[in-house]
Amino acid sequence: MDITVTELKQRLDAGEQFVFIDVREPHEFEEFNLGAQLIPLGTVVDKIGEFEQHRDDEIIIHCRSGKRSAMAQMLFQQAGFTNVRNVEGGILDWIDKFGR
Repeated sequence: MDITVTELKQRLDAGEQFVFIDVREPHEFEEFNLGAQLIPLGTVVDKIGEFEQHRDDEIIIHCRSGKRSAMAQMLFQQAGFTNVRNVEGGILDWIDKFGR
């Protein structure tokens, strides 16, 4: 199940706990980020094992537009993670709705 940027903002503002991953490239992350852990999409397969303790926890993944994070979501799901959500529209939608 995906999540909208509006729902994500509400949850971040409320200080809710979840695993938060940004799968963009380092230069994109440096330009603007939401405080997620940076794991570029190309390294996700190598890093999935580091999240084993979060197998049943909520994991929210975002990127620039939602395409790379959808791919990462699929990789996590194929590895057996049960609650992985993709941020619809990604950073572009966030900036459109809330600015930087």
